[in-house]
Amino acid sequence: MTAFRLRFFIVILMVAFASGCANIVPPSGGNKDTTPPVLLSVSPKDSLLNTRVTRIEMRFDEFITVTDVSKEINMSPLLPYPLDAMVNGKKLTVKIPDSLLKNNTTYRISFGSSIKDLNENNVFKDFSYMFSTGNYFDSLKLYGMVYDAATGKPAADMNIILYDADETNDSVVVKEKPMYIVKSNATGAFLLPGLPYKPYRIYALKDDDDNLVYGGEEEMIGFIDSIVYPVDSVKITAPIVLRVFRELPLPDSTGVETDTITKKTSMRSRLNKRKDDKENTELGYTVSVDTTDVEKRVHDINKPVRISFSNALDTFNTERVFVSYDSLGIEVEAYFILERDTVPNALLLNTTWKENTVYTIRLLKDFAMDTSKVLAMPSKYIFRTKGDEDYGVLNIHVAKKYYGKKYLLKINTEKDSVYQKPITDTLVTLRRLQPDKYYMSIVIDENGNGKWDTGDLFAKLQPEMVIPYNDAIELKAGWENVIDFKEPVSEPQDNKARARGKSKTTPPVKGDSTGNK
Repeated sequence: MTAFRLRFFIVILMVAFASGCANIVPPSGGNKDTTPPVLLSVSPKDSLLNTRVTRIEMRFDEFITVTDVSKEINMSPLLPYPLDAMVNGKKLTVKIPDSLLKNNTTYRISFGSSIKDLNENNVFKDFSYMFSTGNYFDSLKLYGMVYDAATGKPAADMNIILYDADETNDSVVVKEKPMYIVKSNATGAFLLPGLPYKPYRIYALKDDDDNLVYGGEEEMIGFIDSIVYPVDSVKITAPIVLRVFRELPLPDSTGVETDTITKKTSMRSRLNKRKDDKENTELGYTVSVDTTDVEKRVHDINKPVRISFSNALDTFNTERVFVSYDSLGIEVEAYFILERDTVPNALLLNTTWKENTVYTIRLLKDFAMDTSKVLAMPSKYIFRTKGDEDYGVLNIHVAKKYYGKKYLLKINTEKDSVYQKPITDTLVTLRRLQPDKYYMSIVIDENGNGKWDTGDLFAKLQPEMVIPYNDAIELKAGWENVIDFKEPVSEPQDNKARARGKSKTTPPVKGDSTGNK
């Protein structure tokens, strides 16, 4: 009996052991680390006077890495060369060339988002280090807002750059790096602190190549028409308003914009490419209609039908093209217009499209010929147009102060401009709009040419003002939306109006670095 009990006990132990082994669970990694590195010490300490700091050591509580040093770590006033930043475990060392430091100058080093922990890339944000080679800190400041001139909305991540106004003119932005730099935040606001009493030229720059100089129409630029002076308090003066824009490309000797020529040439080369080892005996083309199901409403009655050819088009014959529609079982010929598109390889066919109607387009043999005298072959397309129930309607109430030809109401989607006309009534109704997200703004058309005009830096020409409607409008098929055009809470101010204020052109009383006696 004792032996039986012993064997039974051993079996129970073996089963328990096997069961325990089968359920071994590896330890979890715990919660993901979301805490940025903590700065434990910095040497020399921050905010020293009468000091020429040439080496900064920053120690953190964990292993770190540094990225985008030339872009994220900025020193103001800017030095001719980027700072040398090196990581060793939990320590960051920054070296500053002593020979580049000026006397009696306040220096500020901003680290941006460059410092991160090694494993999870949690960012140690917005730290700045300051020292002065003189016996005081410059404490004046400039502040303001940056807007995208084309949309009227705040422009984030723009470089706000300052140049000494006594030594430069507008051409300096394409030749030299600035003295001071700071980026606009997510709301378009900026603050340049620690400035000495001086007149400055100020610009906003979308610096795509990160070289801190303006690259012409390839980049965005914003400016104001006169010099600015830093102030002691942001409460005593209106903010500086900068509106960034992209200049028009310079025309070539033929008077045609180079960018347009490049695009057309590229498109022509692409479309003229023929299949290898095959003789091209006919002109290929496509027609922008869906013929898969004649019961399906597919063609937008607001748009023409595009006929796109494989080669650049030479001639076309409208007498070889026929358009008809089904009217109660009777085929009725429709009047249409056939004209060239803006590119050399396409035609636009348009008529007064009837809603929810079956149309037939017949293209007879030789209706078109390319520049190599190759002729198009015949084809036939049957399709149905969309009906009113496939569209939405927008009713827009506009304030009386925007009534008049000077103000253009502009409606667009992410891809296309839908409507841009002078506001001739306080109620604007747009019918037959495709279901989509729509964006709305008012353009102040100063020159009365019926469109928004960009600026010109060297001609001192500001872009025309755009007042945005802040929210996207979601329009669905069969819906009718009523919208009150409301101005944004902080409508962009005109710097011409600001120039009339004393704070724009009159410096503070000269005394110490704050401008106080």
